[in-house]
Amino acid sequence: MSQPRVLIVEDDSSIGMVVRAALEAENIGVDVVETASARDAALAAAHYDLMLTDVVLKDRDGIASLENVLSDLPDMPIIIMSAQNTLDTAVRASEINAFEYFPKPFDLNELVVAVKQGIQKRRSENAGEQETLLESTMPMVGRSIAMQEVYRMVARLLRNDLTALILGESGTGKELVAEAIHNLGHRKTGPFVAVNMAAIPAELIEAELFGHEKGAFTGAVGQGIGRFEQAQGGTLFLDEIGDMPHHAQTRLLRALQSGTISRIGGKASIRLDVRIIAATNQDLEALIAEGKFREDLFYRLNVVPVHMPPLRARPEDIGLLTRHFLNLAVREGLPAKQIDDDAISMLTAMPWRGNVRELKNFVYRVVLTAREDRITEVTLSQLGALVGDTAHNATNNCSFDAAVAQFMTEQRQRGVGRERIYARALAAFEKPLLQTVMAQAKGNQLQAAAMLGINRNTLRKKLSDYGLASGRHGDLRR
Repeated sequence: MSQPRVLIVEDDSSIGMVVRAALEAENIGVDVVETASARDAALAAAHYDLMLTDVVLKDRDGIASLENVLSDLPDMPIIIMSAQNTLDTAVRASEINAFEYFPKPFDLNELVVAVKQGIQKRRSENAGEQETLLESTMPMVGRSIAMQEVYRMVARLLRNDLTALILGESGTGKELVAEAIHNLGHRKTGPFVAVNMAAIPAELIEAELFGHEKGAFTGAVGQGIGRFEQAQGGTLFLDEIGDMPHHAQTRLLRALQSGTISRIGGKASIRLDVRIIAATNQDLEALIAEGKFREDLFYRLNVVPVHMPPLRARPEDIGLLTRHFLNLAVREGLPAKQIDDDAISMLTAMPWRGNVRELKNFVYRVVLTAREDRITEVTLSQLGALVGDTAHNATNNCSFDAAVAQFMTEQRQRGVGRERIYARALAAFEKPLLQTVMAQAKGNQLQAAAMLGINRNTLRKKLSDYGLASGRHGDLRR
């Protein structure tokens, strides 16, 4: 069998060089070009088993310019590499049926494995026709590594009807994920029907989901169409599935197993054409152990789990989210506001136990309360009651010991080594402490130093060390 050949389209020469060396070490022939024009010339002149391409190239968009490539070489696997780590990029990669999508920075070993798999696929079978590139408005915001994994999972769910279970704390945006899977997938022309299990009385849930015939129970004066039937041809989103009563779980399991339902009091069997997406902020496996949730139903729902990260696990997204909510506020009739980087840093240091929902509500309150058009650190300090309430609520929900334990867990998950852990932990604690105290002292350094029990000069140095210093703080209320 001839040596496989790969084309790399990458305008960052250092990345091209590293990927080339890794593939050549696996006896894979490699050519590297930097532009879409050079890519087209290379593809016309030689045969390649696979192509890796960046999105942002010197002359054109690496995905948008693939129309002719997809038409002429429909069976060539394409791997997308991109520093534009948004849901839009993941979905665009999925919409051209890319073999794999790697957000930068990526694991080189994982990339090499994907290239080998793609080459094997090319040589063993023909890929199907490529789908047309679509443009969509993205419902989620964030470029953190944690959100990139969510985007990749969403993209993989768009062309199938696999049942998805979205897991995450309250306020992380689970319904947004469900809506994205529906609105960007092949069922987007059908209805999206959302049901919150926690909001429906236990005795009414079965009638709500499955419908009822006239006279089926007291008060059933006519036929009722349930949410399953309302969602025919589309998606049924079962939110807070952990709150579903046990008797309704049994009926839901039967519907998932058979693909049919019958209305309460009815005999006719109704064939379902509905995608099921469930979500919960509870630990379903713990509920199973307590006998409150059916284990067989859990396995039926947990076909493709999607884990929504808490906001504290993606603090780098807080600036993007804040500016996004400022724009949304304008659309909803609130005053237009700008925000500076110091204020973003202050918001980033806050704990946000209510996650994205809490951040959105907080931004709206600031927009409504602040008199000036530009939100600064001083603006937030003057609104200290708002900041203090958020921090206080977080403290009630999480002890200091638990916060330290979580910090250590997150460090391990990010692959951070054990060295200098004291310095990192101190910085993680000290900066938000200083910000919170400064907010509560409304920018008065003398008062803040007194609250902390340290010298004012020491406070000034610490503020400077953490990039929190500004001449304003010492001048606010002497």
